[in-house]
Amino acid sequence: MRLLTRARLEASRTPRAKRAADFDRAVAEFFMRIALEEASKGLGRTSPNPVVGAVLVKGGRIIARGYHKKAGTAHAEVVALEAAGTKARGADLYTTLEPCDHYGRTPPCSLAILEAGVRRVFCGSADPNPLVSGKGVARLRRGGVKVVTGVLQDEADALNRPFFHVLKTGLPWVTLKAAVTLDGKLATATGDSRWVTGEAARAWVHQLRDRVDAILVGANTVRLDDPKLTTRLPGGGGKDAVRVVVDSRLRLSANATVFTQRSSARTVVATLEDPEGRKARKLAALGVDVWQVRAKKERVDLTALLRRMAKAGMSHVLVEGGSELYASLLRERRANALALFLAPKLIGASGLSWAGDLGVQAMSQALKVKSLTLEHIGEDVLLQALL
Repeated sequence: MRLLTRARLEASRTPRAKRAADFDRAVAEFFMRIALEEASKGLGRTSPNPVVGAVLVKGGRIIARGYHKKAGTAHAEVVALEAAGTKARGADLYTTLEPCDHYGRTPPCSLAILEAGVRRVFCGSADPNPLVSGKGVARLRRGGVKVVTGVLQDEADALNRPFFHVLKTGLPWVTLKAAVTLDGKLATATGDSRWVTGEAARAWVHQLRDRVDAILVGANTVRLDDPKLTTRLPGGGGKDAVRVVVDSRLRLSANATVFTQRSSARTVVATLEDPEGRKARKLAALGVDVWQVRAKKERVDLTALLRRMAKAGMSHVLVEGGSELYASLLRERRANALALFLAPKLIGASGLSWAGDLGVQAMSQALKVKSLTLEHIGEDVLLQALL
């Protein structure tokens, strides 16, 4: 069945599609969803650039598609145009982000689109980057290309939350991930946490690790759990994120697995100690980067650390413990999203709560989450929310 026919069939099932004026929008959304699928292939690999997908359509059929693979390589629109060749003339281009209009490590996509003779361009997100913002669309329209903006914008924006957040704040997008019992405990009184959740939930976490730029943990998590913090997917095709450990006084043993386990990504220790000191040199000899970060109440200033991580190209940071690190980020309003696994288990009052003291004295002071969703992952329930 031709793709355009399938789009019309899907559109006919929605109330909006019954109105002829809305039909073209339904078709545009159909192809934009395919572009979004393309864009998602770059998650965790393009920072500090955004993820972008593009699809070229002619006569109701996709003639080429592409996505941005990593910073410094061709943008999604150019990948699709090069794949289409001369067939791109007169085609429609669906791109999840406004085409760039400036010279960086690659030439402007807007010029490539004009030179290829594309007829129409459908965009998902507007690019907030001052170098682009509105300029790509304006150049295309001056060149006689019809441009439709805001197609599935919410979905497109959600895909690039980290990129937009870094541009706006200079800080990475921070997701807190925890696995807890029904009574909110992440471990027993002895610190035993293996395993709170089932295999399906743990597999989901590895998929998430594959899509982030860095994994951040506190020293106690390393001391108690001795985690690898690497990505392990079926077939071994996962990407390791940068491993960042907060150890204000460099008290962790250099024999910790996170320091000795081989990884395709770097390992960083954030500390208050002199990076030229004896302990720091021992870690450096293992290939660990030691970052000296300014102090806040005799501990590593988390805002300063996050800002440095963003400057190093880490746009999406996944926090995997422990309770004090979770609490500090929540108190300082530095966490942006929550992925909380609830296991069908109970430990009781002696267990260790997943988040430390938030300083809440009255229910009116409780932190509220937004956009809460629930999903069964194997035997466990995954709660996701924005903070």
